[in-house]
Amino acid sequence: MKFEIMLQKDLTRDIKTRLNTIKGQLEGIIKMLDEDKNPETVLVQFKAAGKALETAQFLLLDETFRKSLAVKLSETMENCSGDCSQAVRIEMLRKQFPNLTVDELTSKMHEIQSVYDQMKENHSKNKSA
Repeated sequence: MKFEIMLQKDLTRDIKTRLNTIKGQLEGIIKMLDEDKNPETVLVQFKAAGKALETAQFLLLDETFRKSLAVKLSETMENCSGDCSQAVRIEMLRKQFPNLTVDELTSKMHEIQSVYDQMKENHSKNKSA
């Protein structure tokens, strides 16, 4: 079971820009520590760098996996048309989709790919029978 996702060039550029900004923030934190800056000031910078990293991670996961999952879910639903053996599982995934957290996206992507692959296999067996 394998799914391929290609990153869009503008998304890659945006994430790299964000990571370079974070790199600068981290270097700033190191400098602040070397200069014995106030711990509260250092903590504010840690929080800013952490939030920036979360944002970059969210962009990657949300843009890439949420869109890919939506496409694969739609494709699978179209191939099932409600009367296949996986209809209940597909419907469950469809209902969960709007509420999936970023952390759940990859596991659900694997799950829908598994359903899709099983449907294709069943379809191939039915054709040759």
